[in-house]
Amino acid sequence: MLALRANLLAAAVVMVLSPLSGSAQVPAGIPPAPEPTAPTPSAAPAPVPAPGPAKPAGKMPTTAELLAATKSSDWRQPNPDNTLVLTLATGKVVIELNPEFAPRHVANIIKLTKAHWYDGLAVLRVQDNFVVQWGDPLNSKPEVGEKHLPAEFTRSAAELPFARLKDPDVYAPEVGFNGSLAVGRRGSQQDAEAWPLHCYGTVGVGRDNDPSTAIGTELYAVIGQAPRQLDRNTAIVGRVIFGMEHLSGLPRGTGEIGFYEQPEQREPIRSVRLAAELPPSERLNLEVLRTDTTTFQKYVETRRNRRDAWYKVPAGRIDVCNVSIPVRDRGEDRAEHPERTERADPRRKR
Repeated sequence: MLALRANLLAAAVVMVLSPLSGSAQVPAGIPPAPEPTAPTPSAAPAPVPAPGPAKPAGKMPTTAELLAATKSSDWRQPNPDNTLVLTLATGKVVIELNPEFAPRHVANIIKLTKAHWYDGLAVLRVQDNFVVQWGDPLNSKPEVGEKHLPAEFTRSAAELPFARLKDPDVYAPEVGFNGSLAVGRRGSQQDAEAWPLHCYGTVGVGRDNDPSTAIGTELYAVIGQAPRQLDRNTAIVGRVIFGMEHLSGLPRGTGEIGFYEQPEQREPIRSVRLAAELPPSERLNLEVLRTDTTTFQKYVETRRNRRDAWYKVPAGRIDVCNVSIPVRDRGEDRAEHPERTERADPRRKR
């Protein structure tokens, strides 16, 4: 089966009608990143008061100081039955699935994983500042699992654990976290609904115009500035919690909307396994900072108002997608932030 898959990777990609026009054709998946357009003249908006930094009574800890003082109860281990380990030539990518929002899609992805359906497929598309997408170049249908699934873009917010942020958001009335997923929420009481947000590292299911075509055979991960226009338009199934550099560092595709033009440009997928299927010696000992604790609220405040020596002006607010959820590998006794926020500071070398 794997040898057949390897041969198929050299074949032409099945073409489908593009959502971009009536004639241009591109492989199915998710829409391209939006093209920049000239602004439309409009009335000047009312001025918004600049946020003021918080004024704590005592000295606030830095992010590093707060994480160093955390207790073991502030962290959790991902469920190995809902954790994917995707292996590329450059290393392993760990994806924590969250069945709270798209349970049927998550269940089908687990079926495909147990059947080793993803083995021998490839990364097909790497669009700069947008997404990495992987699947079958021939768009074939697996013999196992579902052939169509209903849309799972939103869900009822009733009884959904939700760690709310006090900061305003452009796209949603309220934002916060469920597990390690950033979430939007609107409505009140029993009529409220919630949905995952397209932050860096979010993993979703590619589809054609028909939402029922999203069954998990094509997956994508966000590698650019949060494309929140995709919110409530695709099924979000989880988040990359380790090894993001193996996706974001791939060469950009030169074809339309970032697809690789030649078969040899694609990045082969060696295997995808559930962490529970791996022997203990091959599992990463990862822990994720819990988002339902007082410690997490304090952590968010250290990101909202940076007190590190380099910062001179605390922001006073934070965007939900800039709250990077810390993940640490206990096997190497180190913490990893998928967004690499700490490394992005423009510090001068001394």
